[in-house]
Amino acid sequence: MSVTVRGPGVRSRPAGPAFAENSGMPPVQGSGIRPRLAMALVGLLSALGFAGCSILPFNREPPRPGRTTLVSPLSIVPAEMIGNYLVIEAKWDRDGPYRFLVDTGTSITLVTSAFARRYPGKGPLPGSAPRVPVKGANGGMTELPATTLRRIEIGAARFEDVPALIYDCAPLSAHLGVKIDGVLGFPLFREILLTLDYPGSRLLLQPAKTNALVPGTVIGFDDRSKVPLIQVRLGTRSFVALIDSGSDSAFSLNPVGLAPQFAAPPRTGATVGTIIVGDRVEQIGRLAEPLAIANHLFDRPIVNLTDELSSVGGGMLRHFTVTFDQEHNRVTFYRESRESITMPPRRSTGVSFSKTPAYWKVAGVIPGSPADGAGLRIGELVTRINGEPVARWDLKRYDQLVATADDLALTFLNGATETEPIRVRVFELVP
Repeated sequence: MSVTVRGPGVRSRPAGPAFAENSGMPPVQGSGIRPRLAMALVGLLSALGFAGCSILPFNREPPRPGRTTLVSPLSIVPAEMIGNYLVIEAKWDRDGPYRFLVDTGTSITLVTSAFARRYPGKGPLPGSAPRVPVKGANGGMTELPATTLRRIEIGAARFEDVPALIYDCAPLSAHLGVKIDGVLGFPLFREILLTLDYPGSRLLLQPAKTNALVPGTVIGFDDRSKVPLIQVRLGTRSFVALIDSGSDSAFSLNPVGLAPQFAAPPRTGATVGTIIVGDRVEQIGRLAEPLAIANHLFDRPIVNLTDELSSVGGGMLRHFTVTFDQEHNRVTFYRESRESITMPPRRSTGVSFSKTPAYWKVAGVIPGSPADGAGLRIGELVTRINGEPVARWDLKRYDQLVATADDLALTFLNGATETEPIRVRVFELVP
């Protein structure tokens, strides 16, 4: 079975509200004060020193590919869970394989310059591409080159004439520990049914006219801007949140008008960086009330506080199989268990890093933490963890260490020599 649909391309109708995210490298969209197309980059693990920042092109509907073709009624694409991200791998010719993140909080696809040069479309090549001014949710401005990709193939799905922005994924690759070639934005999947199966570590792609492979609770989302904004509940109060698979955090909460009660009051967390507005310090705490998504309950969840739109990140989505049906403006949540979900305490070393293959640079130290007591300072370079070079510590392994260890040993670079290891105790940042 082959299903081919042609999109009308970018139209002038303005998109709906934007918003921003709070846990990774670049997050989500803007404030929604005026209509504008929001484009989030993608969140990186906040414990490693990055948070979200929204980047917003203005006054256009999110672009879609010119043609989408499915050569099978069901395409199953294996994915790898890294942190709270689903990373997929694709190879459709002698080049590749290529690795992508799927970011439902992103309104356009991002690719590296090398990828854009390999699959040039009708638009200009990266070196001569016009630069698109984009605005972050916090007011910072940057420019990214615009281009068109001849094709992207994911499983049995082929996307042609894909609008994209060119973005340097090297920092994202370094933090995740695998080479990332791009971030697939939500509009790429406009013409098909997209399922993010977190428990099964896979993507499912189906024709838009079919039903979700896995049934569940159906929620409508914003049908004007095609942005996955849904209603969630805190206690008895309902409010709007973005479904943001490009965020590593569990939930980013804007408390304005909600008067949330906390079992563990918000406290200073990691220093997280954004590509536009620099470093900022996250505030994190545990709610005293349940948070409900569809009919699924999170008992006293841990949340990051934000002054942008609230968003559901990968830390919550990982409990579900989530199907997005953009043709009918709805999303389906499925979870086998009906029991409420309880988040374990948030453990931390008290230190945040920006990561390269050769060293990890201290980006922030939580005041009053064991790392602060051990004398760690911003700007210092870590070369070894527990005696092993930092290059051997990918995201998964480091997460496992922090989740289970009582402490860890950090070796720093002092001039041309390494220091004696300093032991840093792991503690509960949020009980």
